[in-house]
Amino acid sequence: MDLNQLTGNPTEQALLAELIHAGQEHLFAGWDAPGIHDEAKAAFLQSLARINGSYPGGLTGYISNARKLLAEAKEGKNPFEGFVPHQPDKVDLTQFNAAYDHYEALGKNQFSKTAVVLVAGGLGERLGYSGIKLDIPVEVTGITPYLAHYAACLKAMEARMAKPRPVPFIIMTSDDTNAKTIAAFEANNWFGLKQEQVHILKQELVPAIADNAGRLALAEKYKLILKPHGHGDIHMLLYTSGLAARLAAQGIEHLLFIQDTNGQVFNAMPAALGVSVEKGFDFNSIAVNRIPGEAVGGLAKLVKGETELTLNVEYNQLDPLLRATVSPQGDVPNEQGFSMFPGNINVLVIRMASYVKILERTRGIIAEFVNPKYADAAKTAFKSPTRLETMMQDLPKLFGPGEKTGVTVFDRRWAFSANKNNIKDAAAKHAAGGPPESGATAESDFYLAGRMKLAAAGMNVETAKEELILGIPFTPGPRVLLRPSFAMTLEEVREKIKGGSIAADATLILDGQEITLENVEIAAGSALVIKAADGAKVAVKNLKVENDGFELVKLSAEEQNSPATPEYLRLRGYRIVNR
Repeated sequence: MDLNQLTGNPTEQALLAELIHAGQEHLFAGWDAPGIHDEAKAAFLQSLARINGSYPGGLTGYISNARKLLAEAKEGKNPFEGFVPHQPDKVDLTQFNAAYDHYEALGKNQFSKTAVVLVAGGLGERLGYSGIKLDIPVEVTGITPYLAHYAACLKAMEARMAKPRPVPFIIMTSDDTNAKTIAAFEANNWFGLKQEQVHILKQELVPAIADNAGRLALAEKYKLILKPHGHGDIHMLLYTSGLAARLAAQGIEHLLFIQDTNGQVFNAMPAALGVSVEKGFDFNSIAVNRIPGEAVGGLAKLVKGETELTLNVEYNQLDPLLRATVSPQGDVPNEQGFSMFPGNINVLVIRMASYVKILERTRGIIAEFVNPKYADAAKTAFKSPTRLETMMQDLPKLFGPGEKTGVTVFDRRWAFSANKNNIKDAAAKHAAGGPPESGATAESDFYLAGRMKLAAAGMNVETAKEELILGIPFTPGPRVLLRPSFAMTLEEVREKIKGGSIAADATLILDGQEITLENVEIAAGSALVIKAADGAKVAVKNLKVENDGFELVKLSAEEQNSPATPEYLRLRGYRIVNR
C-alpha cells in the first residue's frame, strides 16, 4: 500500500504504517484517488491521530489490549475462578453514635488535604431533561442545581480549615457535556469557586472492535465507530494530564470520587474520610446495606491462596459465586434482613500516595474488560461491534499485598439517593418493588437528611406521611435544608440547634456558618428561612414561627404536558410555592 497516496504528512504516514502493521489494512482499502473526498479523508486521519494521542500506548496499544481480552472472552475465562468470597473489611456507620462522631471529627481535619473528583459524562435525556444532569435542581424549594450544591460543599470544607485553601474540584466530562458544563460555570460565576481550583478533563471515545482479530470497525468509509470507554477513564485522565501527581505534590492525601446526581454524598464524606485515615485504607468504598438478590453490586473480599481482592461483584454474578463456594443457599439475609455483602454505590475515597504509584505503573489504564455479544456458538463473529471498557471501582484489581481496601457502610438514604429515572420508569420500578431513583425521590431524601440532622440534635421532628405523586413515593415534609455553609458535620448541628420542634408540613432553611437556634418552634404550614452573610451572627431564641410558609402544589395534567412548564418540574410532577 502506497502511503503517499493516502497522505503526504510524514507524521500521519508513520501512524498509518503502525496501523497497517497491526492488521488494520481494511481501514484504507478502496480509498478514492487524490482529489476525491479529500475533506472526509482528512477528518478521518485527524480522528485517528486524536484517539492515538489520547490513549496511553496509542491505537496499537488499544488493539493489542483488545486482542488479549477478546481471546480470554472467547475462551470463557471466569474472572472469579478459584476465588472464595468473604465479608469485606468494613466499618458500620449506619447509626449516629460516638463512633460516627469520632470518624467525622477525624475527617473534618482532613478537608485541607482532600480533592473531589466528579464523574459527569451524561446528559439528562433519560430523565426528560435536555441539559446536563448537573444543571437539574436537587431540590425546588430553593431551586439548587446539583453543581451548585457540590460547589457549596467545597466552599464549606474550605471555611472549616485551620488554614483555608481551595478544595481541588476535578470534573470528567464527555463530548456531550463538556461545553455545557463549562457554560454552567461561566454563567454562574463559577458558583463562588476560584476558576483555577476547577479542573475539567474531557473523556474521549474509543474505537469499536469488529472481530476477534481486533480489527477496528468502520461506520462507513473514512469514519470509525466510536463508543464510550467507561468511567474508569477518570484514572487515565488524571494520569495523562499529570494532575494526580501535581495534587500529590501540593499535599493532597485523599481523593473523593462522586457521581453527578447523588446529592447525599457529602453527608457521609467527613466520616468516610475519617475511616480512611484511621484504618489506613488505600481504597475505601462508601457503601449501603443491600437486600439479597437486589439489583445492586455487592462488595466482597475475594480470596485465592495468598491473593485477596476486595471488589464489586455484580448481583447476577454474586449469587452463583456464593452457591459454588461458601453458601449453597446463595446470597442469604442476616438477622436484619441484609446481605453480608454491602451494596456498591460507586462513591470512593482513594489514598493519593498509593494511587499515584499505580497510575505511573499502569499509565492510568485500569482493568479493562470486553463484553462481546457473539452471533454464533463458536464465538467467531459478533452481533455488533464491541469495545474495551473500564470502571473506576476496579482499581483494587491492581493492588498488591501492600495496599489496603475497605468498606464503610452508611444508612442508605443518608449517603445515597440517585436521580436517574424518568417519571414513567420510576413509577414502574416502584410498582415492581424496586427503588424509583427519580427527581422526586432524590429531593424527598434530600429533605430527609435534613430531618435526620435535626433529630440528631434533639429537635422534635414531626414527619408527614408518605404519598404518591404520579406513582412515585414522596414525603412532603418537613422540608429541611441545612446548607453546607451552616453545617458539614453532626457535631456542628448539635452545637447550633438546641431543642425546639418542627411540624410535618413546615419548612426550615439555614444558610450561614454562624446561625444558632434555641427552643424554636415552627408551626404547621410555616417556614423559617435564615441566610447570614459571612461573619454575620444570627441567634434565634424562644421563637414560635407562624406564617404562610411554602406549599407543595402538584402539576395539573395540562402543566405536566406543557412545554411552558420547566423540565425540572415536569420530571417531578410538582412545584413548591413560596406563599
